[in-house]
Amino acid sequence: MAGSTNKTVHEIFQSMEYEPAASSSTATAQAWLDHHSRSLGLFIDGKFVLPANRKTRSLVDSKGVQVCSTVCAAEEDVLQCASSSVNGFKSWSGLNCQQRGKVLLRLVGVLGQHAACVTELCDLCEAPCSPSSVVRLLQYYSSWARLRDTLLSGWTSRGVVEVVCSDECSLYLLMAKVLPALAMGNAVIIVPGHNAAPAALLLAQLFIGAGLPAGALNVLTGTDVSLGAQVAQNPSISYVTYSGNKQDGVNLCKTTAGFGVPVSLSARIGATCPFIIFDTADIDSAVDGVIEAAFKKKKEVHWVLLVQESVLNNVVARLKLRIKGMKSVPLAADGARALVDAVVQETQQQGATLIQAGEPAPPGALYPATVLCGTAPSSPCVVSPAPGPLLPLMTFRTNTEAVTVGNHSPHGLAASIWTEDLTLALETAKSLSVGCVWVNSHSVSDPCMPVSGHKDSGTCTDGGQEGLYHFLRLSSSKLPLPRFSPVSLDYAKFGVAAPTTIIPDDSDPASAPKVYQQFVGGKACKSVSGGSVAVYSADGAKLLGYCPDGGRKDVRNAVEAATKVQPGWMKKSLSARSQSLYSLAKGLEAKKKDFVASLSAQTGVSAESADSEVELSIDRLNDWAAYCDKMHGATLPVPLSGSALSLPHPLGVIGIVLPDKNPLLSTVTLLGAAIATGNAVVMVPSQKYPLPTLTLIQVLQSSDLPPGLVSVITGLKDQLTVALANHNVIKGIWYWGTAEGCQYLQSTCTSPMKSLLSQKDDDEGVEWTLCDQPFLEHKWRTAVQWKSVWLPTA
Repeated sequence: MAGSTNKTVHEIFQSMEYEPAASSSTATAQAWLDHHSRSLGLFIDGKFVLPANRKTRSLVDSKGVQVCSTVCAAEEDVLQCASSSVNGFKSWSGLNCQQRGKVLLRLVGVLGQHAACVTELCDLCEAPCSPSSVVRLLQYYSSWARLRDTLLSGWTSRGVVEVVCSDECSLYLLMAKVLPALAMGNAVIIVPGHNAAPAALLLAQLFIGAGLPAGALNVLTGTDVSLGAQVAQNPSISYVTYSGNKQDGVNLCKTTAGFGVPVSLSARIGATCPFIIFDTADIDSAVDGVIEAAFKKKKEVHWVLLVQESVLNNVVARLKLRIKGMKSVPLAADGARALVDAVVQETQQQGATLIQAGEPAPPGALYPATVLCGTAPSSPCVVSPAPGPLLPLMTFRTNTEAVTVGNHSPHGLAASIWTEDLTLALETAKSLSVGCVWVNSHSVSDPCMPVSGHKDSGTCTDGGQEGLYHFLRLSSSKLPLPRFSPVSLDYAKFGVAAPTTIIPDDSDPASAPKVYQQFVGGKACKSVSGGSVAVYSADGAKLLGYCPDGGRKDVRNAVEAATKVQPGWMKKSLSARSQSLYSLAKGLEAKKKDFVASLSAQTGVSAESADSEVELSIDRLNDWAAYCDKMHGATLPVPLSGSALSLPHPLGVIGIVLPDKNPLLSTVTLLGAAIATGNAVVMVPSQKYPLPTLTLIQVLQSSDLPPGLVSVITGLKDQLTVALANHNVIKGIWYWGTAEGCQYLQSTCTSPMKSLLSQKDDDEGVEWTLCDQPFLEHKWRTAVQWKSVWLPTA
């Protein structure tokens, strides 16, 4: 150890001298910053790099004192970092799972040794993070690193993963994405938020010192998340994941649209979360909980208090008693005071009353803890929460009304439920459209639990085994997929086509080509527009028939039918869903000759190949029927008193734009995955080969699936893609089509946020004839979102 003496143990005990303090291992954050002259460079290839002629960004504390400055990376820095990460990935992925697990586990001791320095640095930069929480992350993911090939066989690393965070994002949220990516064998480029940047640089230095190969973890700093988009455009990047506020995440998606790199979002900052107190709750504990959540913790989310009318007076009385002695809370910025005052004044004008401390609100960047009683769901303090210690309070009468009001927010991050009735708690938890529910508790987290962002809270699952799949790809897939460059695309005009005027020739009914119909609401029907599209054989020489030219109104009708039936289908027993899929497979088998004929006539393949695809399609539906009651959630052990549940939930209504390759097999694969998990679907058949999917309508009509659960709309692919992307009710889109369509969807499916799976149709990344378990599991996981429910026992 640096600075140690050569004295023996006996001599030390004789003189009773203390061991000299370590110079680097126990250095304070101030000393570490001074060592870097308080000007932090980039961390590339295992060392700090301070390039010349770069802009810098100052970081100041709450008192206006400069803590340090960070470098703003330029284009050449991004290229250097990407090259280093590619080499780092080769070294890191070249280690076996046990070796990677040992490196991550070694970091636990290193972080414990430097815990004081990390804590002090986080406090200086106003990005508080407990080292113990990061240690827990390291312990959890080091074990997954060891077990990856054993428990996740059939999956492999993606490559170079970019982790982007907004300025408000904490170090914990950043590391909750970095560590699983490393555990799965990827190299990681961190683009941290401004406040978390110094701590991220320190941890990167510690990680490399603990044995992580140079280049496996690099850190780039900049002015904002636009740097993340610049890095994502590099062809070396295989995957981008983001954590922070929604607006920066949306901008990241729009800026990276068209580059062919998948992006997932966790919009965890600034979400509105319901805090529900039922009349069966322990009122004292509930009030203590809401005071702590709303006013005493660092507010990354905004809470809305929902109280059952029968206990409103009791709750208000206890709130007045608790708030009376509370000190004023610092605001995030000096300019926030005017915003808070404006919101409070407008809310009072709408009839709300205030619960505050006895003294008037002090001037400056302080504001007393305030409860706004009697607010409405449309009140500005609920819709657009101000950056201050404000807690809106609303009432409800029944359990159903509590769920309705709780789901009113566009966010779907978390909720807290307070009741001693376990049945009520579980029913409410399942009905709330959020990713995490705490029962008689709040703000509890652990990396073993999967949490998905519902609605506008994101498209990514963080934590648990489920969160690892974002950083993995199928070993059998022909990847990496080719990257492509964005095209100049007028988003307002994409998919706009002139009305179709083709009129089927029915002068001679005996020889006229067949006129097909689409399938909406459980009925075969024509398009609302009345137009038709001609369908030709594979060589284009023979007219096979006409199919409807569907449009926005057809999509609207299909989604309305799906919305009515999907909640009931979701609540059906898993065995009932399974029987419906078995029945669908039998119906497909009964019409095998028709499907062989349509495949052969439309695609030009031989009768033997068509027969083989039909057989595979029958087997695929039987596989999904078998999977229905085999894939489910779990009860997981957590390092706290109590237990926790992880539950898979369907997305809702999914729009599927089907590929040209294996038109029947791909249709039943995606259809089976969606409805087996409880979703409703609106399918757009291959524009090139629609007949196999249209033939499937006959099977759907005779099946016992609820009318409206599956709709099939034919027509121009781009036009129907636009209609699906702009429908607010559709929660997910699976798309195989053109590069322009992929670019349009990534830019558009952000408001409201939709789960997106998009791929160029001419890519060879998906082999539909695969029948292994990882291939089906990937489709199953794409169709669900996860929810964790915490049940404390003490």
